Amino acid sequence: MTDTVLYEVGDGLATITINRPEAMNALDIATKVALREAVLEAAGDGGVRAVLLTAAGDRAFCVGQDLKEHIGLLAADREAGSGVTMTTVKEHYNPIVRAIASMPKPVVAGVNGVAAGAGFGLALAADFRVVADSAAFNTSFAGVALTADSGVSWTLPRVVGPGRAADLLLFPRSVKSAEAYEWGIANRVVPGAELRSAAEKVARVLASGPTVAYAALKESVAFGLTHSLGETLEKEDELQGRAGASADHAVAVAAFVAKETPLYSGR
Repeated sequence: MTDTVLYEVGDGLATITINRPEAMNALDIATKVALREAVLEAAGDGGVRAVLLTAAGDRAFCVGQDLKEHIGLLAADREAGSGVTMTTVKEHYNPIVRAIASMPKPVVAGVNGVAAGAGFGLALAADFRVVADSAAFNTSFAGVALTADSGVSWTLPRVVGPGRAADLLLFPRSVKSAEAYEWGIANRVVPGAELRSAAEKVARVLASGPTVAYAALKESVAFGLTHSLGETLEKEDELQGRAGASADHAVAVAAFVAKETPLYSGR
């Protein structure tokens, strides 16, 4: 990984920080590669029980594609008669978003500023979004004559509904934090100065929780969005068997009976 993405693990929490504040945390190729490596590492590390995805500075969480780099790449494409530039969706955005959404542990996005385009997509892929009161969200894609990527065409309608999603995609605008909270884009809004500590607090609570149950909850909700009630009931039966066999379930039941606070191992 490069210094454009910082990665650290402590007490079961992996913190991934997009670190290009001077460019509003825009995603150039080096940053996309580093971010992909970071989320895949967090997803595959059995010692990581929760992930905090955030960004440096206080102006932007991530404004999406680095358009300054993009312009040069498009010119090179035209000269070579190729379409290599747009393979970034398949090579970078897709694996990043897929890993965030499907990893068997909760992901918290600490949105410290503007989240636009793919930056909006990264935030939506997370399971929980703690948002600074000064932050804003913007789809941005149509503004540069592009369609949605980074999973936004899947996640946004499920969060705000298809009508609002169409409005935000066809007529890009800034959705301020208060409106984002009202629409369910933000799960919690906090003063900007408290964003990092508030997001980390949420993530640490999840990192000390019943990881097997959290993984099952993520899988169950994702499954239920695209399957029938009958199929989802069968999936719940399967996943409840997995959660019920976990060490954490036994600990939780014993603690409940003893009127104690359970101490989970994540297994």
